[in-house]
Amino acid sequence: MKLIRKFIGGQEKPPARSDLKKIFMSALAVGLIIAGLTYVDREIGTLVLLGTFGATTFIVFAYPDSPFAQPRNVLGAHIIGASMGLLCLKFIGPQWWSLGIAVGLTVALMKLLRVVHPPATSNPIVVFLTNPTWFFLICPTTAGALIILILALFYHNMSRESNWPSYW
Repeated sequence: MKLIRKFIGGQEKPPARSDLKKIFMSALAVGLIIAGLTYVDREIGTLVLLGTFGATTFIVFAYPDSPFAQPRNVLGAHIIGASMGLLCLKFIGPQWWSLGIAVGLTVALMKLLRVVHPPATSNPIVVFLTNPTWFFLICPTTAGALIILILALFYHNMSRESNWPSYW
């Protein structure tokens, strides 16, 4: 019965809605960045877009003060996730359980190294679905994350009073 009562949850109210201007500006920024990465990907032929970057841009632009939105977390976690996917795929193989190991290792290393960024836990899944070469660590993983972070540096420091990032 105690367990069932826990399912009811706490008695806290949900957070207040953000200011409409902030909602619009973050949605516009996210849309433009994903469109830009898609353009580079398709028109120039350089792979810089990952499916996980949709969630990354949401966190970085809609919740910039979150620990998950800080540059070390974004870059570090994406590199860890892609690396664990590549290592497990290449050295363990494409078994169903090796993907579970890759995602579990990604979570453990992100927490151990204090670079938690939840969207990056999907990177091993992307690796297992696409079977890329080791260059995947450079493009799209590192290059795409760096593009997002560089744009975020300009966007946040031009559009708000407080500094961004909160820490490196």
